[in-house]
Amino acid sequence: MKQVANFSFLTKLTFILSLVITGFSQKSFAQEVITIQQAVENTLKNNLQVKQAEFSTALSDENLRQSKNALYPTLNGSANYNKNFGRSIDPSTNQYISQQFSSASGSLSAGADLFQGFAKLNQIRQNKILLDADKTNVDKIKNDLILSVVTSYMQILYNKDLLAASDQQLTVAKQTLNREQALLDAGNKTLADVSQAKSQVATAELNVTNAQNNLSISYLNLNQLMEMPSNSKFEVQAPLVNDNVAAKNNYDINEIYSSAVNTFPDIKLAALRTAAAAKGIDLAKANYSPRLSLGAGLGSNYSSGRQELISSTPNGTREIGRTAITNEAVVIPNFTTLYANQKFKSQIQDNFNQSIGLSLQIPIFNGFSARSAVRKAKINYQNTQVQEQLTKNNLSKVISQAVADLKAAEGRYSSTTNAFTAQKDAYYVIEQRYNVGLVNSLDYSTALTNKNKAEIDMIQAKYDLIFRAKVIDYYLGKQIVF
Repeated sequence: MKQVANFSFLTKLTFILSLVITGFSQKSFAQEVITIQQAVENTLKNNLQVKQAEFSTALSDENLRQSKNALYPTLNGSANYNKNFGRSIDPSTNQYISQQFSSASGSLSAGADLFQGFAKLNQIRQNKILLDADKTNVDKIKNDLILSVVTSYMQILYNKDLLAASDQQLTVAKQTLNREQALLDAGNKTLADVSQAKSQVATAELNVTNAQNNLSISYLNLNQLMEMPSNSKFEVQAPLVNDNVAAKNNYDINEIYSSAVNTFPDIKLAALRTAAAAKGIDLAKANYSPRLSLGAGLGSNYSSGRQELISSTPNGTREIGRTAITNEAVVIPNFTTLYANQKFKSQIQDNFNQSIGLSLQIPIFNGFSARSAVRKAKINYQNTQVQEQLTKNNLSKVISQAVADLKAAEGRYSSTTNAFTAQKDAYYVIEQRYNVGLVNSLDYSTALTNKNKAEIDMIQAKYDLIFRAKVIDYYLGKQIVF
């Protein structure tokens, strides 16, 4: 028995020294510690969903700006140049000519809508609401990402504690195997006891492998949320469970809902979409109204085929016919004329024209398109109203569930803590009796397994409690901190 006691002391001393050396090594190569606030900031800064939502907001802002600019009059200019061959119409004289010539024209026109059923004003109002909705959608996406970050962050902490507990269980299992092997060599144990110890080691190694895989996956999930490389290395800061967390079972569901309904982005987004749909009805009704527009324009043209009279010199007379009775010749003065191409500036001045006018368009019958547009807008408005109420109902259900989950998590954490304390004390007693040969290896393994399971249950309950408490803070609009 003395040999067994000495062996137990040496193995415990070796275990303590290994922990000290491991801890020193970890401090020497310490990695960056990311708090939950930093994880949230990195996610909101780098996440592509946020960037996409911000781009949508920028587009809505541009739509609003353009709808405001649509109130200004329009001003447009045009210019044309043509080269004609063969028989064609001279645009400056509007006559057919059979020669090659060039022509050019230019115009400037302006227009303004005086009345259009207030369509443009309603479009501006709707675009303002849609811009606010897109801004709120950015907040909603950020809010959802924050909850995802908290979930992933807590999963890492849980898996880290689970891995630490699994490592500790593996160390104890290996110590037990070594002790069983030494006792077998001394003739105080059977091969069955050693086989049982080997089974415990194999089970503990499997638990460590599973815990390591789960921890790696949870780190990968958080990396992906933060849009960081998958091989980025960092540590997370573990929270403390104190009495304040466990004392939060006095939440009132109605108070939480009243607070969340005024601040939660999902509710605000649904309300803004309903308001935008309401403006859509007014916008559709504008199709019933007449449209009165004012227009004005300036223009001129030039043709290389147009000529002007330079001089006309008398050159005798010429006969154009004879009288019917006396057959006397009818003559007229004859002139020698000289023509030249009219200059560009002169043509532009001669052909300069101006116009101004009013245009009135009255919708009489267009296949009931206006009526159909109004009906569709009303249906869309009713649908958004239902969606808004559905969002409120879902929020109420989620908050009720969150409060119930928090209360259940508090009770579960208290129960698992008590169970772990009891199993730990029971294991300590069994271990002492096992060391002196009063308990067989099967009872010892059962006690160890019960303690390990109780510890894992307590770790899971602890982080479940913290997470449920943070969910309540999330719905209250509070910053999630540890």
